[in-house]
Amino acid sequence: MVQSALLLVDKPAGFTSHDVVAKCRKILGTRKIGHAGTLDPMATGLLVLGVEAGTKLLTFIVGNSKTYQATIRLGQTTLTDDFEGEVLARADSNLLAKISSDDIHKQIEAFIGRIEQIPSSVSAIKVHGERAYDLVRDGQVVTLKSRRIEVSQFEVIGEIRKSDNFIDLDVLVSCSSGTFIRALARDLGNALGVGGHLTALRRTRIGNFEVSDAQTLEQLVDTKPNFMRLVNAASDIFPVLEIDPASEQDLRHGKRIVLQTSGTTALFRGESLVAIVVPVSTNTVRSLVVFNEALDGSD
Repeated sequence: MVQSALLLVDKPAGFTSHDVVAKCRKILGTRKIGHAGTLDPMATGLLVLGVEAGTKLLTFIVGNSKTYQATIRLGQTTLTDDFEGEVLARADSNLLAKISSDDIHKQIEAFIGRIEQIPSSVSAIKVHGERAYDLVRDGQVVTLKSRRIEVSQFEVIGEIRKSDNFIDLDVLVSCSSGTFIRALARDLGNALGVGGHLTALRRTRIGNFEVSDAQTLEQLVDTKPNFMRLVNAASDIFPVLEIDPASEQDLRHGKRIVLQTSGTTALFRGESLVAIVVPVSTNTVRSLVVFNEALDGSD
């Protein structure tokens, strides 16, 4: 029987997030796998998968902050705000030549903090029940509403590379959930008056989970999957407390228990994750999610 756990995967380019889930279902021999946070097919990097009861933890991971490494190309605008889309406009080489490194750094600083962002029209956001990218592919013009996001880090890493036709720069971005890095590239290019899009994107972090701990699909086939036990995964998301057998049984029977916590907390007994709970009074908690016994890899 496949154990309940989290699994960190380093997604390759050219795969959708669903493709990775489908591959892992075959590798692990189970249908019950989900992911926390979609990556575009062009993107690589960290995809957090929940296996069996581990899918119950995904809802608590999706909204965490994220870090990306990306390459932005200034001087060209595309339909999809990345290199895969139709080129809509190219900037004049004389205009590009006037842009200095200081200009780029100054404009980047304007995007740090809480800002309003209009997502890329080629996104998975639903418009009247349909995905925006499906509407665009059907030839419709899609304008999405702006949303409040927070960018805590946006900086150039390495050397800014200039040519007659483009300016390429590698950047590091840490941001709130719901931020579109493609839209940041687009908006930076627009702020500089030359347009911009992404040519590369890699997610390196979701919350406390790092891509350096992830396995490639090839490694999952060739070696034993490096499952993250649910109790360990939960401790990377919430404060954790150990409970006694009586409290465990009460939670498993849907009862509230006497416990003082300051917020959402993961409860465990021994090596097994029991529940995620929230306070309902100063000394009572109720469960948000209860995990099945002996399904979190504690065999």
